[in-house]
Amino acid sequence: MTNARDAGGTTDDSDAGDVAGADDASPWRLPASSGAGRVCLIVTELDRVTAFYRDVVGLSVLSGTNDRTSLGVDGEPLIELRADPDAPERGRTEAGLFHTAIRVPSRAALADALARIREEWRLDGASDHHVSEALYLTDPEGNGVEIYCDRPREAWPIDDQGRVEMDTLPLDLGDLAATATGTDAAPSGTDLGHVHLEATDLGAAREFYADALGLNCRQRMGASALFLAAGDYHHHVGLNTWNGRSAPRSGRGLAWFELRVPAPALATLRSRLEAVTDVEKRSDGTLSAAAPDGLELRLAAER
Repeated sequence: MTNARDAGGTTDDSDAGDVAGADDASPWRLPASSGAGRVCLIVTELDRVTAFYRDVVGLSVLSGTNDRTSLGVDGEPLIELRADPDAPERGRTEAGLFHTAIRVPSRAALADALARIREEWRLDGASDHHVSEALYLTDPEGNGVEIYCDRPREAWPIDDQGRVEMDTLPLDLGDLAATATGTDAAPSGTDLGHVHLEATDLGAAREFYADALGLNCRQRMGASALFLAAGDYHHHVGLNTWNGRSAPRSGRGLAWFELRVPAPALATLRSRLEAVTDVEKRSDGTLSAAAPDGLELRLAAER
């Protein structure tokens, strides 16, 4: 999610236009057990960005070379950093990453993240989304980061169509901070909750992620944002056009992101995606698909 009101978002569906017509047109849906896997970022200063995700976000360095670092929790990689010292800065018109969302398993873990941010970095914002509580910051190379904790699913507001009703309200940081335990690292159970993208064309993005890939539309914000998920999660992929991006991604920033799905679904996904884009099978068994706006989507079997 994000600070949608600050970005011009609205929860009014009346102006949804093209986006409203075919969110759930496909009869095939991505299995509900699917979820986000990893994100790969192209960076120019590998050591500095590695230190941010280790010391501020609280991830562990799992492996590293002169040009690559893998960070995660419980031995599971969540963030892959790839160094390219010559990569140009992301242009103001380029699509790409809005934020990577790291999900922690408890409110206390979120409070510990807040303490690290206050000590090591700077907080951009904090929001209560009804379904979750979230902190927002920006890494050293301008990539958005969300650290959040879900509320119990039975507490999520659901509308008459079965869609989740998220909002952006102020988060009481004092109340949150009072639950901190002093832990200086992200705890066991931390994972990648969702990826939020800036799109050039929301209709084209919906056709790829909802119609072809099979994600469910969980919430619309007018004609400017979509929140999509496998099953009834609030969102695994967010999409918005709030900043008027008009060109594909290039240079620094998001290189690819991954969704993990049940292994039997991979063959179906390959067939569906090959009907709309280029798909190849990688040597590690994952699928790589050309996604809208110059992005790469990888699909891996659940672990």
